[in-house]
Amino acid sequence: MAHIIIVGNEKGGSGKSTTCMHVGTALARLGFRVGALDLDLRQKSFGRYIENRRAYLERSGLTLPTPDYRDLPEVEPGALAAGENAFDHRLSLAVAALEPVSDFIVIDCPGSHTRLSQVAHSLADTLITPLNDSFIDFDLLARVDPETNKVKGPSIYSEMVWNARQLRAQAGLKPIDWIVLRNRLGAQQMHNKKKVGAALEDLSKRIGFRVAPGFSERVIFRELFPRGLTLLDLKDTGVEGLNLSNIAARQEVRDLMTELKLPGVVPNF
Repeated sequence: MAHIIIVGNEKGGSGKSTTCMHVGTALARLGFRVGALDLDLRQKSFGRYIENRRAYLERSGLTLPTPDYRDLPEVEPGALAAGENAFDHRLSLAVAALEPVSDFIVIDCPGSHTRLSQVAHSLADTLITPLNDSFIDFDLLARVDPETNKVKGPSIYSEMVWNARQLRAQAGLKPIDWIVLRNRLGAQQMHNKKKVGAALEDLSKRIGFRVAPGFSERVIFRELFPRGLTLLDLKDTGVEGLNLSNIAARQEVRDLMTELKLPGVVPNF
């Protein structure tokens, strides 16, 4: 069966689509068959990223490894079993279609709580939660005492992940490997950065996730989106003389793929 990677966070602007695209493309460049789904049915940032890539490659006459992106299939009301949720059925059909032709399936969840997101989390073999490095986004994971910065308890999102873990355990499936990515880390060792880091380490032991460095705030990520490219594609598209920032960003992708510890994956790009 395909290894399912869910990228989830109930807040927008955390870098979910950028993470999906770089993880999916990295796996494809390593020779794996990669399926892709976007459950944000309104914005579809991940889906548009891949559509932009296909259009750019067609215009430029290039061939680059690309995830196999598919929209969720539409279903007729008559195709549903009694009491079955239409979104559950659409997601199930999409995953079933991709599994025979995929080694990995990367699924981007919306920045809000939806039925699709809830069900998708229960499918996760690996769950990646990108998080901007601030207590504003930390609130997604846990409630914090404003005076001591001590963790008071898990958030609604953490409870949803806990419920997903329980469902998998009941079904006899292996536990979710949950990784929280610290995105937009500041270059300097600021006091707030240290406090967020300490709070994350404390919470990781209590509710069971791993903490990994993600992507820094870089202009290059925004510039790549219209062409659907990633940092791993630049040399193949004729970009020469990469600056130090781009080289550092490319290393962040390598480090991320190493930290994910996906089965059979050796990030030697």
